[in-house]
Amino acid sequence: MPRRPLLLLVLGGLLASLLLAPAPASASAFAAKAQRALNRLGCDAGPVDGSIGAHTRAGIVRFQAANGLGQDGHLTDATRRRLYAAAQVRCDRRPVPRHSSTGRRIVLSQRQNYVWLVRAGGGVAAQGPMVDNPSVLGTGSHRVASYCGRAAKIRSNTDAGGSLWLPYFTRFAPCGVGFHRVPLSRSSGAQIHPDWMLGTDLKESHGCIRLSRRMAAAVWDFGSVGTPVVVVRG
Repeated sequence: MPRRPLLLLVLGGLLASLLLAPAPASASAFAAKAQRALNRLGCDAGPVDGSIGAHTRAGIVRFQAANGLGQDGHLTDATRRRLYAAAQVRCDRRPVPRHSSTGRRIVLSQRQNYVWLVRAGGGVAAQGPMVDNPSVLGTGSHRVASYCGRAAKIRSNTDAGGSLWLPYFTRFAPCGVGFHRVPLSRSSGAQIHPDWMLGTDLKESHGCIRLSRRMAAAVWDFGSVGTPVVVVRG
C-alpha cells in the first residue's frame, strides 16, 4: 500500500478512537466535589450533578462573599484553596461586620449581600442573604420609620405598577426603600426569581432589600419602628 493512503488510514483510525472514547470524568468529578463542599457550608450550590450552571455559580459567589474573596462565581485557585482549607466562614452563619455600630440593630452588608438582626447584647437573632441595589441605597445609618407619608410597615405591599406583591414590607429609608420578600407576581403568585439568587449580584432590585420569606418575616418581627438599620460596604 502506498505510504500516503496508509498514513491517512492510521490518522483516520486515531481520530475515530478519540471521537468514540468516553469523555473524561475529571471535569464533572471536580464540579461535584465543589458542589458537595459548598452545600456542606450552607452555600446552596444546587444539586450535586457535576455541572457548574447558574445555581452553582451563585453558591460560589456566596462562598466568595462570606470569605472575603473576589466574587466572580468561578472556582479560582484562591477560591478552591479556601474551600478545601481546614476552616472557612460558612455562607449561612457569618460574623457581623466590624464597625457596624452597637446595640440592637439591623446590619446590611452591600459587599456580602447579607443581613443580620443583632440583639442588644450582640447575639444574632437571624441572618440571611439579600438582593439590593447599591446605586440607590448608600452606606450609613437609618431607622425603621414612616417616610414621605408612607407607613413604616405594610404586610402586603405592592410595587408602583401594581403587578407585584411585596410581602412583609419594612420601610427604613426615604421614600420607598425597605425590606421585603422576593416579589411575587399578583397574577400567578410565583416569585420573580428563585431564592438561590439571593446573596449575589445575579439580580438587582429597584432599591429595596429582597429577602427569603423566612428572613423577611424575621425582619418584620424584629424591626419595630425606630429600630436602627446600619448599611456598611464590607
